[in-house]
Amino acid sequence: MKETLIMKNKGDQKASRNVISQKWTLLLCISSFCAGLLFTNRMWPVSDSKLITRPTSLESEGLKLVSEGCDLRKLHMKNVKRDPKQIFGEVSKTHQAIQTLDKTISSLEMELAAARSIQESIVNGSPISGEDTTTSSEKRKYLMVVGINTAFSSRKRRDSVRATWMPQGEKRKKLEDEKGIIMRFVIGHSATVGGILDRAIEAEDRKHGDFLRLDHVEGYLELSAKTKTYFATAVNMWDAEFYIKVDDDVHVNIATLGHTLVRHRKKKRVYIGCMKSGPVLAQKGVRYHEPEYWKFGENGNKYFRHATGQLYAISKDLATYISLNQHVLHKYANEDVSLGSWFIGLDVEHIDDRRLCCGTPPDCEWKAQAGNICVASFDWTCSGICRSVDRIKEVHRRCGEGENAVWSAKF
Repeated sequence: MKETLIMKNKGDQKASRNVISQKWTLLLCISSFCAGLLFTNRMWPVSDSKLITRPTSLESEGLKLVSEGCDLRKLHMKNVKRDPKQIFGEVSKTHQAIQTLDKTISSLEMELAAARSIQESIVNGSPISGEDTTTSSEKRKYLMVVGINTAFSSRKRRDSVRATWMPQGEKRKKLEDEKGIIMRFVIGHSATVGGILDRAIEAEDRKHGDFLRLDHVEGYLELSAKTKTYFATAVNMWDAEFYIKVDDDVHVNIATLGHTLVRHRKKKRVYIGCMKSGPVLAQKGVRYHEPEYWKFGENGNKYFRHATGQLYAISKDLATYISLNQHVLHKYANEDVSLGSWFIGLDVEHIDDRRLCCGTPPDCEWKAQAGNICVASFDWTCSGICRSVDRIKEVHRRCGEGENAVWSAKF
């Protein structure tokens, strides 16, 4: 009986604890709920005022445009009301802006190429041509470099040029120092380096000091490669505004050439000469045969416009371009065609100046008497002055600008 009472008391105590535990749980839940309501009512207005803001005027305008855009009828009416001239004007302005951007990018690429060329000259050293040279950072500025294309067999032609329009000795040095004009005969080396032909040129150079020797094997079929090497060598040796190539059987008035070039000195990427577009000759065995004639279309087609090979000039930007890309520039059979092809696709200004291709007397003489002195004179039938060794003195006497012209000239 006693044990029964004890067990009953323990059960009552346990039940009492369970009842109290449930009461406290219910009380805590009610208290938490009330606290939650109180906290939410206090914090919500603050959150609302900070996070939910009024749209700005710009956003309101955007929303308005979006709402209008959703209305197809309003959008259609808006487009109909636009003036076609206004639309065309906007398209034209966009096109002009794109062209300007293209030219700017092209100009920057050329300037970058020139900077790279200067850096390569500093790192690798300037080419050597029997005279002291300095690094590009120490180079002086010149107006033009005149490269006279010549061959091993043309000693008499070179002497005839020296006796007429090319100053010699101290006068040539003075021309460089005072007028910024460099003049050199341009020649490579023979297939047998150090042979009798090379030794003859070396002896001639020791006497006159007017050669630019190229790392190039001479040969008539290699004129395109020689032209490329000449421009690459000259632009790395002398910092000039223009680089000229002329044949050794052409008469040149140096002062007139200088005056012609300075008119274009503010332009970038200029290509100056007597522009022509001759036929592409597919027949083998004829002079100026083009082995790659098929690249120019059907038989009877003509070449693209390019300067005739007797004399042409290019600006420094283009000479630098040739120097940096010489290993990938394609060579056609004719060097003047090759040069013209290298500038296709570039933003280059072609300048056609007929004074660079006058005929020999009486043509150049009549023009000189009329006050329109020619830059260069030669015979088209011979692609140079016919029998130039015998006749160039006569051409110089009748068509020359006078010995004092270059010394009194201001470029």
